[in-house]
Amino acid sequence: MSNKVIPSTAWFIPLIPLSLAGAIYFGELQSSTFLFINHFTQSFPDTLWAWLTFLGNGWGAFAFAFPLLLLAPRLLTSAIFAGALAAVASTVLKNIFSLPRPAGLLEMDSFHRVGGPLLHNAFPSGHTLTAFAVASAIYFACKKNKRTYVSLMFILAALVGLSRNAVGAHWPTDVLGGAGFGLWCGMIGALLAHRVPAEKLTPYCPWPRLIAVGGIVAIYAHYTQIMDLELNLPLQYASIAIIFITLILFVRAQFAKTLNPLD
Repeated sequence: MSNKVIPSTAWFIPLIPLSLAGAIYFGELQSSTFLFINHFTQSFPDTLWAWLTFLGNGWGAFAFAFPLLLLAPRLLTSAIFAGALAAVASTVLKNIFSLPRPAGLLEMDSFHRVGGPLLHNAFPSGHTLTAFAVASAIYFACKKNKRTYVSLMFILAALVGLSRNAVGAHWPTDVLGGAGFGLWCGMIGALLAHRVPAEKLTPYCPWPRLIAVGGIVAIYAHYTQIMDLELNLPLQYASIAIIFITLILFVRAQFAKTLNPLD
């Protein structure tokens, strides 16, 4: 992959959701758009939105992408770099804007909420930012002939963003902002992953082994914490199983003579 794999025009795409967020905010459509989406999404079960939210949680995204450690380590590396950038960007931007969430401005009985009320640090949505960062990173890190299928991840990322409105945690502007900044984080993550030599991505090298250690930490986190909502506990247990099975195969690969990554 080279810098040309990310077209120059792609760097302007995040401006679309960011501009839309600005139009909603300064057009004083914040509350009305949130309430419309929040009420519409009540047609679907809370579990659906809770599980989609889980995919935007850093630990959740890491767990479901973890099999790439063996299948396509460069893609996982790209996602990890993008996820780290997303975490930093989310923290910095939330502190800069310091905007109230829906529960901090609206009457509690005026919208549907899942889980405890969140009052502060609305912009941007960290879950949406993470979801779009991972989707963008994997998309731009994979080969061009595989991007058609990988592009479906953007639909999933959009649903993660929608879930943040559905559970009453974020305004639409927060979601759009998360999408915009997340796309940028993913592109940068893909470029950084490209700089890692292919021979450094085999199971016998320090970097993949460090990721494997991260998998052990993730198992502990999924076992001892509640990720966002109690409805997500089944997915947390599934995450533990995914990581555990991958780690077993990774340990076996340490003793294999050859292994050809698919990325």
